[in-house]
Amino acid sequence: MSKDAVELLLVEDNSSDEELTLHVLKKYNLANRIMVVRDGAEALEFLFDNGRHEVPKLILLDLKLPKLNGLEVLRQIKAEAHTRMIPVVVLTSSREDKDLVACYELGVNSYIVKPVDFAQFTECIRQLGLYWLLVNEPARAYNQQRA
Repeated sequence: MSKDAVELLLVEDNSSDEELTLHVLKKYNLANRIMVVRDGAEALEFLFDNGRHEVPKLILLDLKLPKLNGLEVLRQIKAEAHTRMIPVVVLTSSREDKDLVACYELGVNSYIVKPVDFAQFTECIRQLGLYWLLVNEPARAYNQQRA
């Protein structure tokens, strides 16, 4: 991964959630290079740009997005070989069982319901960033070693 590569793709249409998520990630030095997109179409455009060779270490994906919902974005990410191994964490306000089941059926790595409490939301993002960006060993590192 080059030094300018995006570490985290945040797909979030709520400006308050976006601002708080970015604040926590920066405060705890969890990601230096973050790309924010505000709808599903933008997310797919970023990920499937033909000139892009590197993929983010993590995608934080909201479900209720304009233009193209998060389930469809997840479906397309997990259907393509070059994006399939990217960990995708759904970060949503939806507590609906059908959304939870659909996400896991499509291959989501984690499903988190956004806490409404400021302190709980902050801690959730901190722990999420610590695990997925610092502790977790991405599969592509394993694949590169085997190549």
